[in-house]
Amino acid sequence: MKPMPTTEFLARIEGNWNAARPDLNPEPMLTVIAVQRTSGLLQAELETFFAQHDLTPSAFDVLATLRRSAPPQGLTLGELAALMAITPPAVTKRVDALTGRGLIERLPDRQDRRAIRARLTAAGFEAVDSLVTAHLANEERLLSDLSSDERRMLRTLLGRIQPT
Repeated sequence: MKPMPTTEFLARIEGNWNAARPDLNPEPMLTVIAVQRTSGLLQAELETFFAQHDLTPSAFDVLATLRRSAPPQGLTLGELAALMAITPPAVTKRVDALTGRGLIERLPDRQDRRAIRARLTAAGFEAVDSLVTAHLANEERLLSDLSSDERRMLRTLLGRIQPT
């Protein structure tokens, strides 16, 4: 069953709250629900896309981060965690899985013997380069209802929401 369009879903929730509690302003709730629902729908689409390529969105994120940001010697796991905005244990888990698949290799850091660097293998480099174009086309499809200006505005607005 196809999910109800978000605008219709939000209108229903707003109408229900207006009937049940006309003294409340449900606008903050509606905005958060819209962001969460859209995030969930996009996540499901990305999971489906990457599953067709035997990856997860988080695995591709590691590969793409290394492809776009890593110098030839790779990145330390701490640097990788910072660039991906995730915890070091989460990076370690992802790197372990991708190392086991031969897409990433672990190397000792020349300046800090305690640190480990991760870098793409030739297979990892080929995997990310062959998939990134299809990934961008898929994301273009997902955002096709928004103009370039609307996409920029959405990024700007979402970027202003910060935890307190």
